[in-house]
Amino acid sequence: MTDKRKVRKAVFPVAGLGTRFLPATKAVPKEMLTVVDKPVIQYVVDEALEAGIEHLIFVTGRSKAVIEDYFDIQVELDQTLRERNKKAEIELLDGILPKAGTTSFTRQQAPLGLGHAVWCARDLVGNEPFALLLPDMIMKGEKGCLKGMVELYEQSGGNVIAVEECAPDQAHKYGIVGVGDKIGDGFKITKMVEKPAPGTAPSNFFINGRYILQPEIFPILERQERGAGNEIQLTDGMVKLSGAQPFAAYHFRGDTYDCGAKDGFILANVAFALERGDIRPSVEGPLKDLLQSLK
Repeated sequence: MTDKRKVRKAVFPVAGLGTRFLPATKAVPKEMLTVVDKPVIQYVVDEALEAGIEHLIFVTGRSKAVIEDYFDIQVELDQTLRERNKKAEIELLDGILPKAGTTSFTRQQAPLGLGHAVWCARDLVGNEPFALLLPDMIMKGEKGCLKGMVELYEQSGGNVIAVEECAPDQAHKYGIVGVGDKIGDGFKITKMVEKPAPGTAPSNFFINGRYILQPEIFPILERQERGAGNEIQLTDGMVKLSGAQPFAAYHFRGDTYDCGAKDGFILANVAFALERGDIRPSVEGPLKDLLQSLK
């Protein structure tokens, strides 16, 4: 496939219930939990915007209206800040507000898996390539993960999946790809296996939650039978699509934090706090003291 149309749209599947973070997520969407002072979803959206994404598509569910509110003007707050001449706060909020008409929201009425969530965005995406970013995963590196993927896509066309390396004995926990010829900052994918049996993985490169996919994935997902967990699995759909279109892997070199898990969420808060010049001086010493006290 030689189609290299620009990737303009990004899909964010934010309908999950966040059961690993109960009781907090009984009332607050997991995507709105804060890493330092920004919601997790803001980090992921920032990554998309850095990569040149022009339209943000959120696949939501019941009780997720606060995400839509977050990406809108809060009239009372805006008015109060202006009356009090809070210029820094006004500038901060203006900086994260998407331009009018560049965000869309659609519902996934039933929790039928990632593949189903992607399919729910089909009419908003249309007949063009799109990015897919899992909102639990936030990444820190010299270059944004999706930006690097877009650069690779401009060389390879087709579909692009971001991967990282894990310990070989941990490969059975992840979706793993087979390694083909090198291309740019990655390689051609020869196969995809979801959680291979121990000792059978084709490599130790695992899929980390970032994708660029062609629209031909939608009719495949529409007909896709339920797989693991009785859900419509995106990986199953990508395996079928790989029979007709090439897949490339972008090797992301940086730090990834799974903020859908308690340990990843805590580590993300520590890492991003220590990166902030206004916060590090007041937390670095106490953190060192705390670690020392645990020895």
